[in-house]
Amino acid sequence: MSSSVIAEQRPPLRARFAWLHVVAGLTLVAVYCLGPVWVQTPASVVAMAGGMTSLYLGPKRNLKPADRLPWRMVRAGGWLFIVASVIRALVPSTMNTPPTAIALVPNSFIVPAYLCLGYAFLVMLRRRRAGDDDPARIDAILVGLAAAFVTWTFVISPALYASNLSGFQVLDALFPIFDVVMLILVAQLMLAGGVQQVALWLMIVAAACMFVGDLLFSLRDAQLIDISPMASNASFLLMFVLIPAAALHPSTRTLVQPQKIVVRDLSKLRMTVIGLVVVVPTIITSLVPVGEVINDLVRAGLCALIVLSVLGRVVRSNNSRVRAEKVTRRRATHDALTDLPNRELLSDTVSRWAGRAATDHLEISLLFIDLDRFKMVNDHWGHEVGDELLCAVAGRLGEQVRAEDVVARIGGDEFVIALASPSHLRLAESLAGRLLEEFAKPFGLSVGDVVVSASIGVAKSTGGAHALELIRDADTAMYKAKGSGRNAYALFDTSLRDQVRDRVKLEQALRGALERGELAVHFQPIVDIAGDELDGFESLMRWTSPELGFVSPDEFIPIAEETGMIEELGAWSLRESVRQLQEWLVMRGPDARPIHVSVNVAVRQLRDGALVKLVDDVLRETGLPPQALWLEITESGVMEDIETALLTLNALHSLGVTLCIDDFGTGYSSLSYLHRLPVGIVKIDRSFIMDVGEAGSNEPIVRAVLAMTHAMGHRVVAEGVETELQRDWLRAQGCDLVQGWFYGKAERPENLTNWIDRSVSA
Repeated sequence: MSSSVIAEQRPPLRARFAWLHVVAGLTLVAVYCLGPVWVQTPASVVAMAGGMTSLYLGPKRNLKPADRLPWRMVRAGGWLFIVASVIRALVPSTMNTPPTAIALVPNSFIVPAYLCLGYAFLVMLRRRRAGDDDPARIDAILVGLAAAFVTWTFVISPALYASNLSGFQVLDALFPIFDVVMLILVAQLMLAGGVQQVALWLMIVAAACMFVGDLLFSLRDAQLIDISPMASNASFLLMFVLIPAAALHPSTRTLVQPQKIVVRDLSKLRMTVIGLVVVVPTIITSLVPVGEVINDLVRAGLCALIVLSVLGRVVRSNNSRVRAEKVTRRRATHDALTDLPNRELLSDTVSRWAGRAATDHLEISLLFIDLDRFKMVNDHWGHEVGDELLCAVAGRLGEQVRAEDVVARIGGDEFVIALASPSHLRLAESLAGRLLEEFAKPFGLSVGDVVVSASIGVAKSTGGAHALELIRDADTAMYKAKGSGRNAYALFDTSLRDQVRDRVKLEQALRGALERGELAVHFQPIVDIAGDELDGFESLMRWTSPELGFVSPDEFIPIAEETGMIEELGAWSLRESVRQLQEWLVMRGPDARPIHVSVNVAVRQLRDGALVKLVDDVLRETGLPPQALWLEITESGVMEDIETALLTLNALHSLGVTLCIDDFGTGYSSLSYLHRLPVGIVKIDRSFIMDVGEAGSNEPIVRAVLAMTHAMGHRVVAEGVETELQRDWLRAQGCDLVQGWFYGKAERPENLTNWIDRSVSA
């Protein structure tokens, strides 16, 4: 059996152990009460020994060491009770009625035992209660006051004023006071919300047994009732059964874990209890004759406390309702994480400002702030650190604005600052510049200093624009800033609306383009420069829309990346490319020179673990040799999150495919990172190739890249080769492969048969 299956079975097994303990303990109590005299002592000894054993085993099995303090106190109290029981068994005179001075010996152990139990219950209550639960606290006090009233009236007061009672009998009569305190603590455990599982109910019943036992003991010692000591002893034996069973049961962890407070309407049962707590003492006060002054004062004082507690409960409940309403209203208008105003409150504020902008000659400005590459923070350190960063950003933004300005969070990592000022002050531009400087400073987080940049869009209005339109315009300007390289701000102008409209139109047309058959894969030859022989093809996606005509990849690929459509389109392109290469390989025959197909991988695909499975499935389905598939990744895409990229790249490399760094030199110029990447090919961007062969400024750079990559064992592809002069210079420098219009542009497969046929005949 696996360890996971065993782990799943443990809680039920432990629950059964707890119930077996209850059954065995109740059996022993029954034997103690109903069996012959000679079995009473063995039965009680076994019951107490089993209880103490469970008090050691239960917390050790169910709780972390830091959560075991209450149970250590329970064990201490249990041992003190046992010592008192042993003394009473060895010295029978301690149980005489009426009690004598020797009764103080066992009682000196029982009092600290109660204190240990009370402290244990108090610790459980503090750990279990996640926050102040005033109704539960007051209701528990009401229960305790009612119990104290009844105990005083029928137990303590008769003992105090009975002329034939000794002082030791009076002391024994005061023992129920300890149980009243226990009842208050246990009632809070029961009433303070959260899960009410088996362990809690076992503790509640055990506390009730203690109260009954002490009550019977006190009444017997005060000679108010004639009852055998067996009754009170049985109640204490039940305590040794029920409390250890609570420790054994898996739900014991709920006694020391914070529980969510749930505010509910008063149940019928709870209302009935509160009503009885108020009515019963009143009835008793009316029916029981007036007695001694002190007795009447105590009863009157307890009644007054009960009435005041009920009044306090009403006031607290009303205040809690008002606070809850305030919290609800604030949650509707403020962000839960940062406590900043949300989109709704921002819109209302801007609308109010717009109503008086014209008369007060005000200009309303919005700064739309989006954190650059915030997803990397979440992916690298987790969402808790991401939330920590958002709170730090909110605090820093608040430090840069005036008291009358509004800082709002309207989305994941999107913030908006709203300003109202005379138009000649240009406050928005000044603030945007300061914010960029502030973002250049590290944010001190729990993981260390983290630097994150921001893209800011600025939109202005003199009152004519609707609030939502102004937010939209600022958002549009932010995308302009992001498109300009991030870490910048941009001002909105009306031409951006046309760009946004065109982009939305393009995005809508792209959705469904694959199903409508509007997309195609074209192939551009990659040539071995040494002998001008075909080495393979780069596959390139092309889109021809019936409505828009030919759409450049530079236009639709970024949209596909931003919207996530690139994952579906990329998977389709991979399958089409591999299928086409396999068709060409069959045409060429087994004796021809091997060729490859190079497929571009988007940044989204690189971060998605499904890419490895997709490539593996395609290779298995088609039977293509893995080395015939090249996957091109951009330098900037890798460097955005190199650790995540490395996991995917190493997994792809283990499949046997060849990995290529595309557009090398245009991103981070990460020469120091190149040795960490499992790549076999480096593609030099066309911008470096344009002036080679003409003593251009990029020639030293190309030479350096060739020397470095060859030293690392990589092959080099030069992109954008358009002239014979460029080809010859690259050949002289030892470049391995080239592609560009000098050899041919990207074409449909049917237009490339000359390449296939020529390489076959060669």
